[in-house]
Amino acid sequence: MTYNEQFKDVFEEALLEEIGEKAQFVTVPADTVILEIGQMVRVMPIVLSGSIKVSRMDDDGRELLLYYLSASEGCAMTFTCCMQQYPSEIKAVAEEESELMVFPISVMDEWIVKYATWKSFVMKTIRARFHELLKTIDQIAFQKLDERLVHYLKEKSKNTGSTLINLSHEQIAHDLATSRVVISRLLKKLEQDNKLLLYRNQIKLLRDL
Repeated sequence: MTYNEQFKDVFEEALLEEIGEKAQFVTVPADTVILEIGQMVRVMPIVLSGSIKVSRMDDDGRELLLYYLSASEGCAMTFTCCMQQYPSEIKAVAEEESELMVFPISVMDEWIVKYATWKSFVMKTIRARFHELLKTIDQIAFQKLDERLVHYLKEKSKNTGSTLINLSHEQIAHDLATSRVVISRLLKKLEQDNKLLLYRNQIKLLRDL
């Protein structure tokens, strides 16, 4: 699918034409670090295919998952850094091979004034990501770790479109800012409850999770 087909119901024709003139299309392999914390944002990415993990780092170097970006989505944190020319406050990593459409940051303000559909896209992106951040805060503040784990697995399945998740216990622990031992224990309990099946570096979600 071309970007014109993917965004024909999102952006007006004039904007699609300008995207064709100013966008670059790049493919990044899985596990590629796209943006580091503290790095100046030079381009604005929108995901065409694949999946991007967006996370924060605490003072002790522990990583906390914020949200995932899927096809046709942009990163609100990157948008805000572009508009105010701040260094990145997030880390973005390709979860799988991903195709991105990237623009020079100079078009951000220009397009917000020029194209109503671009302004709408940016505001919807910021609102959606803000909602995701509120959910993350709620999980940390009010949910037990086993509930956060279930939510994490469901979101991962939804994001990849598969009930088979290719992740090690160490990777999950990393995303949830806890230890591998704790995650392994919780996963084993879920398996005993017939919620999932555990394989080597793979987890198969069952219908009742």
